[in-house]
Amino acid sequence: MYLGNNSFITSMNAYSQKRGALLQRRSFLKIASGSAVTLACSPRLNGSTDRTVMTVRGPISSSQLGITLSHEHLLANFQPLADRQKKPWTYDLDEVVRVTLPYLQQIKKLGCRTFVDCTAVALGRDPRLLKRLSQESGLNILTVTGNYAAIDAKFLPPYVFTDSVDALAQRWTTEAKSGIEGTGIRPGLIKLGFNGGPLTDAEQKLIRAAAITHRKTGLTIGAHTGAAVSAFEQLSELKKAGIHPSAWIWIHAQNEPDHSQHIKAARTGAWISFDGISPDSLTKHVDLVKRMKDEGLLHRVLVSQDAGWYHVGEGHGGTFRTFSTVFTEFIPALHAAKFTQTEIHTLFNENPANAFSISARTIHT
Repeated sequence: MYLGNNSFITSMNAYSQKRGALLQRRSFLKIASGSAVTLACSPRLNGSTDRTVMTVRGPISSSQLGITLSHEHLLANFQPLADRQKKPWTYDLDEVVRVTLPYLQQIKKLGCRTFVDCTAVALGRDPRLLKRLSQESGLNILTVTGNYAAIDAKFLPPYVFTDSVDALAQRWTTEAKSGIEGTGIRPGLIKLGFNGGPLTDAEQKLIRAAAITHRKTGLTIGAHTGAAVSAFEQLSELKKAGIHPSAWIWIHAQNEPDHSQHIKAARTGAWISFDGISPDSLTKHVDLVKRMKDEGLLHRVLVSQDAGWYHVGEGHGGTFRTFSTVFTEFIPALHAAKFTQTEIHTLFNENPANAFSISARTIHT
């Protein structure tokens, strides 16, 4: 395949290095709106003023992300929470590594450098597994904090309903600052889940807690959303809290059929994530990205596959969908659609580096 060609990979990597210095000098935001934005100073990294991204092995400079898959999964556990209290499904960590590591090694050879594991809390998030896979694959891997109300709130722990907004935000902030469940492993983003309709009381609590957590930690909010009605209600809540849309990712935006809504959200500064790429969706996803490019909004787009994963409770993890489609099929399809190397670099290098950089993005009035 096209990206499997060693000369092409070498060319892309050299191009990424050449663009690295320029990326550090560029403005963090290129937003087609009149709102000014206050960006909190990024934490220093080894004495550097580079913007920082938090991986499971610790902080790195955003310029080190390289080619990034911004929404994938390595393990998932869909056992209802009520059943887990009676007889929880278990898995062998060594077996999960044996099954999943070859898929990471494959994309590393294809040019990938960073992998964002968006598996939510109570759906199989396992920071120890991710750290081990990061060490053995050589990939940068990000994990999450937050909670997930999609699938009719079946995976919301009881504390989400009983905590105040401030208390819920403090849970997430503690993970961001001190590490997850005693591991010392810190999340690289806030992952929320919504059902797509008007926000429920629990969903309102999630987005309000996320606004507080973002202000305290600078972590970006990634919101499993789908339909536009939920997306714009979330943006409204963030605006009330003084958080700029650039702190928020509309995950699964490809599921909103009214493409004008993608454009409307992107023009506020929000990130639009078309993350369902598969061999069967190449034409659809190229068209989605091209529409944003034609509107001058390519710099607000993230693309990924939402692929994987080891299914807890199924023999040997069940059926696994490879992470290679972006490299072997989608990027060649972009080239066929006359996307330039610079535009592909924007999608896979610059945009993730900007989206996942730690910085409190507040509205300045």
